[in-house]
Amino acid sequence: MSSEDPTTKELNNFVQTLLKQMSERFDEMQGTIVSRIDDMGKRIDDIEKSVTELMNDLGFSDEENEKQK
Repeated sequence: MSSEDPTTKELNNFVQTLLKQMSERFDEMQGTIVSRIDDMGKRIDDIEKSVTELMNDLGFSDEENEKQK
């Protein structure tokens, strides 16, 4: 079985190429997803900071919030 027929070789090459393309696309998508998660985390941090500043401007403090719980 050392000699494969041309159809088998073509199929093997096709599958290898397809797997390589899929792997590259997966890596690209993974990077995009991680980047978006990082961006969302930064946005959430900014929102938390803004809410805290607004609460402080309105006279609320963390100690008052703890007492109310």
